[in-house]
Amino acid sequence: MVDSQKAGNISSNQFTYHISIPEPENHLLHVELAIANWQNEFIDLKLPVWTPGSYLVREYAKHLQNFEATNAIGEKLLWQKISKNHWRVNTGDSSVIKIRYRIFCNELTVRTNHIDSTHAFFTGAAVFMYIPEYQHHPFQIEIDIPKENWRIATALPTANSSNSSNIFYAKDFDTLVDSPFEIGIQEQHEFTVHGKPHRWIIWGQHNADVQRIIKDTSEIIAVEADIFGGLPYDRYDFILHASNGFGGLEHKNSTVLLYNRLGFRKEESYLQFMNLVAHEFFHTWNVKRLRPKALETFDYDNENYTGSLWFSEGTTSYYDQIFPLRTGLYDAKHYLKLVSKSITRLQTTYGRNVQSLYDSSFDTWIKLYRPDANTHNNQISYYLKGELVSMLLDLLIRKQSNNLRSLDRVLQIMWERFGKEEIGFSEAELHEVIEKVAGVDLSDFWDNYLYGTKELDYNYYLEPFGLELRSARQDIPFIGLTLKSKNGIAEVEKVEFGSPSQKAGISTGDSLLAIAGVRVNAENFNERLKDFAVGEAIALTIFHQDLLKTVEVVLQEPIYNHFDLVQLPNASPSQETNLKLWLSI
Repeated sequence: MVDSQKAGNISSNQFTYHISIPEPENHLLHVELAIANWQNEFIDLKLPVWTPGSYLVREYAKHLQNFEATNAIGEKLLWQKISKNHWRVNTGDSSVIKIRYRIFCNELTVRTNHIDSTHAFFTGAAVFMYIPEYQHHPFQIEIDIPKENWRIATALPTANSSNSSNIFYAKDFDTLVDSPFEIGIQEQHEFTVHGKPHRWIIWGQHNADVQRIIKDTSEIIAVEADIFGGLPYDRYDFILHASNGFGGLEHKNSTVLLYNRLGFRKEESYLQFMNLVAHEFFHTWNVKRLRPKALETFDYDNENYTGSLWFSEGTTSYYDQIFPLRTGLYDAKHYLKLVSKSITRLQTTYGRNVQSLYDSSFDTWIKLYRPDANTHNNQISYYLKGELVSMLLDLLIRKQSNNLRSLDRVLQIMWERFGKEEIGFSEAELHEVIEKVAGVDLSDFWDNYLYGTKELDYNYYLEPFGLELRSARQDIPFIGLTLKSKNGIAEVEKVEFGSPSQKAGISTGDSLLAIAGVRVNAENFNERLKDFAVGEAIALTIFHQDLLKTVEVVLQEPIYNHFDLVQLPNASPSQETNLKLWLSI
């Protein structure tokens, strides 16, 4: 590796990236890194394997091609590949080095790169190489715009020494990684909240009412800022890709959102979009600045393991539904409907009996983003269960303090102790703050709901608020499989652990042809099951590994597959008061 003592004469703005897109239609981003004042015989460069906020090793280097290195007069320098994301250049006596490579960009997600004839979007971790010893040095980024009607949007400031709108400055590599670029044909809509400038930057055709989005976004920003006593940035960008799909990725001074271009007109879909906005914006505090110890300093080469993503993501998921409620974007009835859906999702996932919330967070690098045939049976999402555990903690704190405190207070203390100075918190420190605010020992709570797999006792926490969780059984016998249509054939998508179907030897990927000799498809399967009784043995004809076979399945009692939060008809005055204070009724 580079000896930092020998190479210590690199000063500010001596790392300059030049980005060009000469032919957007071929999806190639041309990257040049110019390094001045180099004084060592070799230089090590790396490309990150993951990006903060998306906890999976994504192997960005697989899209890198045409790597080369030259000196000041254009002579090629020798180099070799050390590992999958590590290049070593023999610089000899050259003090000026130019590294050039291209990145193939044709994956439109919030965490990857995409270039076509209308825009170029790229995220820092998937484009910019770094020298490990110089991650804390500043970078200058120069952008060549390929078309006259293209504009540049990024949270990075323009370079102090430049009057050009195409030259930007990053104080260190973390900042560069954390500042995506949207370049191309775009809408820009500016607005102000708490005296600070914000922008909606929108790429793609859409049916959104942008003025409504700005109004609702402004109110969400204000209500979130109220918890923490202000906004921790100078300006903020919301970058929206109106296309297909769904997703969001947070950054310190911006967020990138992906949403269905025609998904803004229907009210329920629009409200879902605003939940996404509230979620990603809340990360401005929770996880971007208020981070678990394992994420205090990013290791871009390896997995960064933490068991606290239930708080960083799950608590954020809880609040992304609370904030629109507090702004009046929707009412308590709609909020309780959202929570009911979340509970139904968790309670119909068998994996809740197998994987703890802590393990879900720790193993996100190998499980959450890599679903397989057994995911339903051995995993839960720390987003989902973390949301519900956070809700129970909020209710517990409110009950214990007679509504004088809430989970808001936990966030405020965590922000003051850790977030403002970006000091990573340990799991023990997080638990200590929560217990202090709650005023009770939560050892059993952690053992049961964080480290264990005990069923969440919803009604114990809901009862003081005049609510009850009611469950309903499905209207067909339980068989334990889920189907999807593939080329008109019913293909087995999921088989629940311990179910009649699993015991009969049915597997994911099997084709289901008939029940009791009558052809079925994915659409009429459930209706056909209604013809049979619990305890009855039925013959299923399937293709298993391309072999035609008939298996016998014994139907069981219908399972509970729907859960609803309802208000108690005879709630006491104290229950009604608690509910009003919680749900801002």
